[in-house]
Amino acid sequence: MKYILLAIVLAFVVSSCSSDDIKDFREENEAEIATYVAENNLSAKRSVSGLYYVVEEKGTGKAITGASDVTVNYKGYYTNGSVFEKVNENWISFSLQNAIRGFAEGLSYFNEGGKGILLIPSHLGYGSKDYNGVPAGSVLIFEITIYTPEMISEQNDKDIQAYIEKEELETIKTESGLHYIIDEQGTGAQPTAKSDVTVAYTGYFLNGKKFSESRASGESFNLDNVIKGWKEGIPYFKEGGKGKLIIPAHLGYGSYNFRSIPGGSVLVFDIELKSVKE
Repeated sequence: MKYILLAIVLAFVVSSCSSDDIKDFREENEAEIATYVAENNLSAKRSVSGLYYVVEEKGTGKAITGASDVTVNYKGYYTNGSVFEKVNENWISFSLQNAIRGFAEGLSYFNEGGKGILLIPSHLGYGSKDYNGVPAGSVLIFEITIYTPEMISEQNDKDIQAYIEKEELETIKTESGLHYIIDEQGTGAQPTAKSDVTVAYTGYFLNGKKFSESRASGESFNLDNVIKGWKEGIPYFKEGGKGKLIIPAHLGYGSYNFRSIPGGSVLVFDIELKSVKE
């Protein structure tokens, strides 16, 4: 998943030009957008700010505000059709407080699960100076899909199934959506969801990229204080057991970015249960 996209820039970057350097593109942007809307037969609405938007699907999930955390897929392009940015994975997660004004306002007309188009004049985008490859005064168009947790869970399940087939694994799937493999059951004590345990582990994404690894001797913690996938998964093993946990996002870190883990990520852990202490 990608972390840095053109739509995700702090507002002060967009508004940092001095008044002496600012050219007002509003009139020509308005004409450019109106022409594009007419030529493409779009049923677009115009907001007071000058943003145009098309609601293809309102969405039935949680309402979105300008301060919401969102998980979206989008493609950004100019009125001539030239693409300047797109999400190459399923989605990306971020706070709308860190997005350009037009993107933040535009998504507020949708709920989670919504789909549509935003047509953003430059004063709501990157302004009157060139920015990171975007020419000064550019109208930006975004085709957007906003994900619900249920949509993410559905995609996670598809991705896990593809991973299992590719790696030729035989997993056990629980009602929660957790997959696990017991390579060695272990012969010692079996923990509960509230046990203190020591576990050696390596954590990585479905693409094989590692995001975390314990010391060889393991890390100690209480299972009441870890992600749901661990709290459920570790008690399937006994002390000395080894295996694998494949954890969808709703049992991991959820729909939004957490440290180095992108929102919506499936997590894979190779684990060894070193010890159990009640």
